[in-house]
Amino acid sequence: MHDSPDQDETARPRFRPVPWTGLETPADVELWIAEHNLALQEHIRPNETGFGVKFTLAEGGDIFMQTVDNAIVLDVTPDADWVAPLITAIARAEPPKGSLWILPDDKLVQLIMGLSSLIASTTLVVDHPFSRRRMF
Repeated sequence: MHDSPDQDETARPRFRPVPWTGLETPADVELWIAEHNLALQEHIRPNETGFGVKFTLAEGGDIFMQTVDNAIVLDVTPDADWVAPLITAIARAEPPKGSLWILPDDKLVQLIMGLSSLIASTTLVVDHPFSRRRMF
């Protein structure tokens, strides 16, 4: 029972998880951000919305991240709530009542540095409901 190559292609998800390599310096983070932005430009279609990156955490849960209009939008899944104290410390902000965090974009390097040792993999995402989630 062997699938044809065409069936294999359609069965594959468009974006697959990429194993994470820990980032140790701000320069490493800035390089990752540049590479990630390039990947988004190359792979996201002009009509697509809700694009960003999903960080799958080694100890459980996911964080979906999108950067827009001088802000970082994080959608933290319930099983990743355990990272809230870290995000709070980095952002110097109170946790939101819902799952959606809005952080100033100048915290991006610190955020990635803080999360780096906790991340197992990253996956590009599209159609994630960043703006349609309740923020309160």
